[in-house]
Amino acid sequence: MAFLKGQIRKALSGFYYVYAEGETFQTRARGNFRNRKITPLVGDEVIFESDNVTDGYLLEILPRQNELVRPPVANVDQGVIVMSMVEPNFSYNLLDRFLVTLEEKGIEPIIYLTKVDLLTGTEAVSVASVEKIYTQIGYPVIAAKNEDDRQAVQELEQYFPERLTVFMGQSGAGKSTLLNKISPELQLATNEISESLGRGKHTTRHVELLPLYDGLVADTPGFSSIDFLEMTLTELPKRFPEFVEAAPACKFRECMHHKEPGCEVKHQVETGAIAQTRYDNYLQFRLEIENRRPIYKKK
Repeated sequence: MAFLKGQIRKALSGFYYVYAEGETFQTRARGNFRNRKITPLVGDEVIFESDNVTDGYLLEILPRQNELVRPPVANVDQGVIVMSMVEPNFSYNLLDRFLVTLEEKGIEPIIYLTKVDLLTGTEAVSVASVEKIYTQIGYPVIAAKNEDDRQAVQELEQYFPERLTVFMGQSGAGKSTLLNKISPELQLATNEISESLGRGKHTTRHVELLPLYDGLVADTPGFSSIDFLEMTLTELPKRFPEFVEAAPACKFRECMHHKEPGCEVKHQVETGAIAQTRYDNYLQFRLEIENRRPIYKKK
């Protein structure tokens, strides 16, 4: 038996398809994985043994840099957050949820705005205001005029080489449509927004990593809504890069930027250096974490 190191690119019906040395090997997990409560994930770097490409066994999962639940992928480098400007309407709150979650996982965000051509100018949020807030923090923002905006897609594609990328964002914002544009062979099922529900139907299947533009892209759009199940109150402010930058000037070293006097973050919100929407969302996320029911883990 040859021992090899590779990466799981697809998981389906109990089989793990591992890419190693230019080939794909079909493998199964050893029984002791279940006993040790280890679930191999797409994106995992693994050690496996195999005599041929259809008959291998996973022996060990190497340490992960991160993992996502939806889609179930490990070792993600960047997340493309697809946000619609209209139908569904843009939400600062939802975008900040995605950003905070990616920051917690150490995943670099890219913000991709869709349906820009449908803006009439009467909406509460403009592309310029979104770009101003988030590029100032350091996040890339790409605005696609419409589904066929080739320039926006090309701008996005330049981020793919050497990275593992996942897509996420609002239901109905066009994640599947965008993935199909980037890689027509995907043919992801794209559903119209369900008028009665006002949100997109789930069209996701198993997860597979596809080699695209010298990188890897998960072929399944990820979560479209988020609650902070595991984050603590002390972790939350560390997920806002502009708060982290301002914090050394706060009067108290462990300032939570809430009710403390001499808070530099609150001062910067007053002067407009930090966006009011970001601070308001921070306070709301704090409340959600405070009001979260304790999770009792079975021993």
